[in-house]
Amino acid sequence: MNLPNIGSVNTTLIDGLLIRYASSSGPESLPIVLTAPWPESIYSFYHLAPPLAARHPVLLVDLPGFGLSQSRPDVMAPEAMGVFFIKLLDHFGLTRVHVIAPDVGTPAVLFAASKQPERFESLVIGGAAMQPNLAAGSLKDLIYSPPGSLTEVGSNGVKSYLAHAALLTPAAVIEDFRAASAGHRLEEATQFVRGYIKDCPILEPRLAGIKTPSLIIAGKNDTIVPPVNGQFLADRLPNNRYLLLDAEHRVWEEATATYNEAISSWISGNYNSII
Repeated sequence: MNLPNIGSVNTTLIDGLLIRYASSSGPESLPIVLTAPWPESIYSFYHLAPPLAARHPVLLVDLPGFGLSQSRPDVMAPEAMGVFFIKLLDHFGLTRVHVIAPDVGTPAVLFAASKQPERFESLVIGGAAMQPNLAAGSLKDLIYSPPGSLTEVGSNGVKSYLAHAALLTPAAVIEDFRAASAGHRLEEATQFVRGYIKDCPILEPRLAGIKTPSLIIAGKNDTIVPPVNGQFLADRLPNNRYLLLDAEHRVWEEATATYNEAISSWISGNYNSII
């Protein structure tokens, strides 16, 4: 099975961790960094990456513990991942970027933007629980799961998620997603969302100080991250636009055309209209 083209896929060592990424050189313009949603990978963006790469340098990243990147306990929480994200920008020599960070990337990138706002031209975020009690379904169960409880579960823990995803997503991509949760990886990734309990209350008061233009995208029928989470951000980030799409959680796949067009228009200059 052939994986779709998302750019040149490689690994690199950042802060002692082997990180998988895909890159496309693109024309001279501000780079775009995309972080993979969970429990998926950089291949979630097989629809979005090619059109973006026609106009910008593009970097897709499996953050530590997600996709096929290595994990380490000290980075598996939103604030710590925000620190790592800045190290990632430094590693690739990126001084200022647009960032597309759905799902688990959202709190990490918001922490990063609160610490070094000058690095961020705009954000595309959403699909993340912004408080533990605003999560629902299986995500809420994972947030409150005891540490170590998923050590032997592996990819069986995402079996139903992947079965649903396979209705739209190519088989080769589904297998990449499956590998992302194999062995101890599901437990390692879950430690990140367990970190919401401590880190989300720290992030909330910082949101008002994040002036970066932010496009918040959510699925109106999302059963694990209800739209109230997007509204939570919209009520607190000073320069934002909130877009609800006719989709469940996987807006990048379930509402592809609308999602891609909204992001393309945003990065092409619409983000300037809300400052």
